Amino acid sequence: MAGPGNDLDATRAWTKDQWRRALLAERRRVPAGVRFAEAMRLTALLTSGRVVGTGQTLCAYVPIGSEPGSVQMLDEVAEHGVRILLPIVSGRGPLDWAWYDGREYLRPGPYGLYQPSGERLGESALRIADVVLVPALAVDRNGTRLGRGAGYYDRSLSLATPGTPLVAVVRDPELFDQLPAEPHDVMVTGVLTPGRGLLRLR
Repeated sequence: MAGPGNDLDATRAWTKDQWRRALLAERRRVPAGVRFAEAMRLTALLTSGRVVGTGQTLCAYVPIGSEPGSVQMLDEVAEHGVRILLPIVSGRGPLDWAWYDGREYLRPGPYGLYQPSGERLGESALRIADVVLVPALAVDRNGTRLGRGAGYYDRSLSLATPGTPLVAVVRDPELFDQLPAEPHDVMVTGVLTPGRGLLRLR
């Protein structure tokens, strides 16, 4: 399948699964050196104070595979005095959460994820977040986020305190004008990319 590019006419009829296959194929083609450089730029943005500040709480996640970012990014953000919550997949309900205490306390979890091994704080811990970083394969300018399809974040993000920034993290080419949306989708309010930085969405 050809890459999605940013041609709305060519992709208007695509299903979410078609988008996912194309986007994952595109990510797999990104050279390791490019992924490393993008992770460094994301780290610089997250430690600049423009996304989250010292003393605040950031809900984040451990990037896996070709996802933008790195564990080193989490370490450096924590060194800047930001408290980090990481998700834990538990059953089919909303995500559970625990504090990030360093990579040595991460353990393998479902779907190839890495999860913190510390005390679980419960689903409602999301409410203490000042900013929530959300994994995504793509996002559009209306705030529609395309995830991997398991639905955990759609079941969880509605528990965040109203007004909390919900920020999808994607590569620069993964911001589109329009993506397919469904009624249960929870819209994000911002997007963070290595080259464009933090953008507010409609």
